[in-house]
Amino acid sequence: MSTPIRFFYRGAVREAGNVAPTQTVLQHLREDLHCTGTKEGCAEGDCGACTVVVGSLEDGELKLKAVNSCIQFTPTLDGKALFTVEDLQQADGALHPVQQALVECHGSQCGFCTPGFAMSLWAMYLKQEGQEPTRCQIDDALSGNLCRCTGYRPIIDAAKRMTALPPASFERAEVIEQLQALQRESGAVYSHAGQTFHAPRSLDELVAARAAHPQAVLLAGSTDVGLWVTKQMRELNDIIYLGHVAELKTVRELDGFIEIGAGVSLEDAYAALTRHYPRELGQMRQRFASLPIRNAGTLGGNVANGSPIGDSMPWMIALGSQVVLRGPQGERTLALEDFYLGYQLKDLQLGEFVQGVRVPLPRGDVAFRTYKLAKRFDQDISAVCAAFAFTFEGEIVKDARIAFGGMAATPKRAAQAEQALIGRAWNEDVLREAMAALAVDYAPLSDMRASSSYRMQAAQNLLRRFWFETRSDNPLPADALNAFAAA
Repeated sequence: MSTPIRFFYRGAVREAGNVAPTQTVLQHLREDLHCTGTKEGCAEGDCGACTVVVGSLEDGELKLKAVNSCIQFTPTLDGKALFTVEDLQQADGALHPVQQALVECHGSQCGFCTPGFAMSLWAMYLKQEGQEPTRCQIDDALSGNLCRCTGYRPIIDAAKRMTALPPASFERAEVIEQLQALQRESGAVYSHAGQTFHAPRSLDELVAARAAHPQAVLLAGSTDVGLWVTKQMRELNDIIYLGHVAELKTVRELDGFIEIGAGVSLEDAYAALTRHYPRELGQMRQRFASLPIRNAGTLGGNVANGSPIGDSMPWMIALGSQVVLRGPQGERTLALEDFYLGYQLKDLQLGEFVQGVRVPLPRGDVAFRTYKLAKRFDQDISAVCAAFAFTFEGEIVKDARIAFGGMAATPKRAAQAEQALIGRAWNEDVLREAMAALAVDYAPLSDMRASSSYRMQAAQNLLRRFWFETRSDNPLPADALNAFAAA
């Protein structure tokens, strides 16, 4: 039987029982609920005009996240709370401090993008609890919102101003009470017009659903699958949603690894990882997509997608990370580099799915760096993503692991460059040999992001940058080689 979708919105429980499983939250808002404050700009999670805030219960607490409603499917709202710009108006009709600050600081012209900016700022407003945000916090919160008219300066001014205005209340306890009443004890199945949306609640239910529907699309954060619908116009039949499986949302340290479940968001995964690798992964965390995308997408989904330009895989491969797979026959673990067999081709058996990833904890003898080259600092796809993890005995390279994204059909290690380095002194002559060997390891393509020759030269220069930072004679601090830090 089909289960209705229930969620909390504008002070009441809403029920959606006659919508397509791939109808987006944005479409449901505008076409079914006639709440048109949320706008559609790009329909691919890039511009932020559609930003809303979704609340969910995690360990009994309310967790609020700004996400892109244009790529989230309506059934994913089941058991959650939805907040849009319509929610910001106060009971007495006054503007919310976020809105008032935008007015006072002239943060809007045509106003089309403003609801999205307002919701990103509202999520930050609640998180700040009256404390003025820093410029870095503001930039991160607005990384998923593109401004077409005003320029960011008055919007940033508004972000600073909003916490100085008389505060607005938010009934967190009421929302928690409503969501507690909406939680399901077991999985739900929602069907409409030949499409079925399975929402298991446990790992065992997920294994059973995957075994029964091995060709179903697995849906986690919808940051990729959503575009299959909005841009490629694909018809999806069976969908299995991972977002309610609690066992997939755990982060733990085990046997020298950080084990991250496949349902852990990118934002939460990178928060855990940067506690162990603050210098090495701090900038990657900030530059990976945008905050709304990191709030929705998952590290496990990034790995399962297997894109040759995914930013997580090169550094994970360089560190020697593992992928944990689960299927009807149980659990198995692979080195991540062995998981990718070809372009969009993975070592997945029938009925298997990615259960999680294991990232090695830092070791004092490993020199590790990862670098991203893209046309923009925020929210941009890499032209080249490089990662290096070396161990040394004095000046001798004992072991070298080099991985690149954007250089081949899959994230791939540089075997020839590694062999040119291992057992040899880490000096400039050996460096040049390794740089030349990269041309044997890779034959990159030209596309809209970069030419083949640019990619090769950039990859070689990134290896040289790593040498500058790790050479025994006068190593340079990372800031000396960071164009963004120098600015």
